[in-house]
Amino acid sequence: MDRIDEHLRWAIAAPVYACAYLVAAAIFWWMARRRGMLTDDVVRIMAAGLVGGLAGANLLQLIATGLPGKTIEGGILGGWLAVVWVKRYLGYTRPTGDLFALAIPAGEAIGRVACFIGGCCYGKTAGVAWAVYDHDAWRHPTQLYLSLAAALCFVVLLTVERRGILPENGLLYLGGMLFCIDRFVVEFFRDVSVTPVDLTLAQLGCCLGFAFFAWKFFKLVAPWNQNRLLRPAH
Repeated sequence: MDRIDEHLRWAIAAPVYACAYLVAAAIFWWMARRRGMLTDDVVRIMAAGLVGGLAGANLLQLIATGLPGKTIEGGILGGWLAVVWVKRYLGYTRPTGDLFALAIPAGEAIGRVACFIGGCCYGKTAGVAWAVYDHDAWRHPTQLYLSLAAALCFVVLLTVERRGILPENGLLYLGGMLFCIDRFVVEFFRDVSVTPVDLTLAQLGCCLGFAFFAWKFFKLVAPWNQNRLLRPAH
């Protein structure tokens, strides 16, 4: 990858990033139609999520590293905050998390390919057969690891969604847990500094994130399953 001029790499990566956002928006749109939620308010909520996600991705990267760029953790946080604010402003009360649940991994699966092209988020030096030469060394293609993990997450969530076995927002919390797991694992292969507890900042965030999503998931599912068991048979 080092043989390609850096400016050219980012020129190629930019439309791939744009494609990632377009695919995520299309998946959101499809989910909204599938669940009979495609209204003007939901379209506004989608737009807020995209704008908030872009702002959060850039802002958190700048705060954490002092360098321009994007981080998906900031994108998720920024998008969530924007959606919460817009829903309150609109007075919209129906859960919308599941509409984003499939859109996020779909967008990430494509966006990480752009990261690979651009050369950010690269891995540690490695001697594996599939290593790529980048930043003056043979390295783990961690961007592609994350892309594959996101694609697998999308398939799992799509399968669960089609079976209709979770209440609303269940997909979002399940997807959040899966994201935290795959990011935590892949961080071991990334070329990033660690904290005094031998974990990266992203891994510490994943631990907190997993605890949060797991708590929300089981809090949501437990009473829902109980209510299903108490329903009279037809």
